[in-house]
Formats: sequence, structure tokens, C-alpha cells
Amino acid sequence: MYIKLISGFLILFSAFMGARHGWSRLNFKPGDTTPIAELQRTLNLSADTLKVFSIATILGGLLLLPPQTFLAGNILNICLFVFLIIRFLIAGDIKHALIEIPFLLIPVVLIFLKHPLSPNI
Repeated sequence: MYIKLISGFLILFSAFMGARHGWSRLNFKPGDTTPIAELQRTLNLSADTLKVFSIATILGGLLLLPPQTFLAGNILNICLFVFLIIRFLIAGDIKHALIEIPFLLIPVVLIFLKHPLSPNI
């Protein structure tokens, strides 16, 4: 019972954060002085790459919701976090790369806990 509650909470948190962060990156304007502009400058991402990354982030959050696409959404999220960590390490920003590691662990924990509405739990 508690495992299903924890899994459900983590799914909702991940889906909300994926949609929120993806949407804010998708509406990014190059002249902004927002944290996303800082992220783009630090990671040296082009505007097109940032848009693709934003759409993939939103998609990863939405794929977590139905049990049928739960695993695909988690794998996509893991790939996105690994991409971010690698880009931070290439840029020499170890602090931000280390900050991303707990967020990388959330999809791994979700895969272990499984979807709470999945019939095979």
C-alpha cells in the first residue's frame, strides 16, 4: 500500500516537473536573463537543440502517466538526465552535474517501484 502511494507521488512529481521545466524551456527567448538562458549559455546548446530537449522533457513526463508507457517515459527521462550531466561535465560545471544525480535516481527508483496502477504488482 505504501509503496503504491510513494510510486504514485513520485510519478505525479516527475510528470509535473517534466511538464513545467519543458514548457518553460520551450517558451525561452534568446535575450532573456532567466535561469534557462544561463543553462543555454553554460551548456552551449543551440536554440533548436533546446527546443528538442524541451519537447522530449514534456514527452517524458507525459509518458509516465499511463502504465503502458511508464517504462518508456522513465528510460527517456534517464537519457535526458544523463545528457544533461554529460553536457555539464563537458562545460566543466561539476557542481551542476552533481546536482542532477538525485534527479537521475528518481526514474531508476520509479522503475524499481513500478506503476501503482499496473496489474502485475
